[in-house]
Amino acid sequence: MSANRPFVLSIAGFDPSGGAGVLADIKTFEQHRVYGLSIITGNTIQTENSFQSIQWMDLDFVLDSVRTLFEHYEIEAVKIGIVPSLAFLKKIILEIKQSSTRTKIVWDTVLKSTTEFEFIRLGTQTELFEILNQIDLITPNYQEIKKLNPGKTSGEEIAKELSQYCAVLLKGGHHPQEKGTDYLFTNDKIIKINPLATGISEKHGSGCVLSSAIAANLALNNNLSTSCKKAKLYIENYLNSNNTLLGYHYV
Repeated sequence: MSANRPFVLSIAGFDPSGGAGVLADIKTFEQHRVYGLSIITGNTIQTENSFQSIQWMDLDFVLDSVRTLFEHYEIEAVKIGIVPSLAFLKKIILEIKQSSTRTKIVWDTVLKSTTEFEFIRLGTQTELFEILNQIDLITPNYQEIKKLNPGKTSGEEIAKELSQYCAVLLKGGHHPQEKGTDYLFTNDKIIKINPLATGISEKHGSGCVLSSAIAANLALNNNLSTSCKKAKLYIENYLNSNNTLLGYHYV
């Protein structure tokens, strides 16, 4: 067991390219000097620029894995990635909460891959709100947040509404006017997080890396706004690490 590193768990898909999913999360955890654990929700066939297929894991198998790891380790934070449905996600969160009420939960709202493969079919708004009320942060971009509430067109308006249930980091990669500027919405304030780097190179799995960096920082006892700001710096270094779709990890 790790004597001086907090444990952080990734519950996400397996991407054999290593650019996204649990492999990217584990790389990020290691760079942040937290001990990374992982549970696979789906096994994919993909590269950084093409997606072929996914085989979802059995829900009971995932829940048994969650239960086993929480029985053995004191897990400070959990990052959740791709899931096939809100019902699947709800069961995972319930299992986490039954094991530890203090563990921080970050859900990276990956609704589709960068190659347009749709992962999750959203249920009702009521079901979504019930889930958000049990977690600490979601990290949608401007395209994803509009799918969380199709009745509204403004990403900021939706983020403000959802922040009644949990904090929302609205990522600026697809911002129509302020590209690269993130906004953290909590139930009482909005924090603007400006980009520090210029000429960012696009990367496969950047959302996975950002959300796992936030989870790692939360596990290191940083507050939410500090965790998001530190993760912003980490992801910018990652995006600028080279000019391909597969980035290099370093702090």
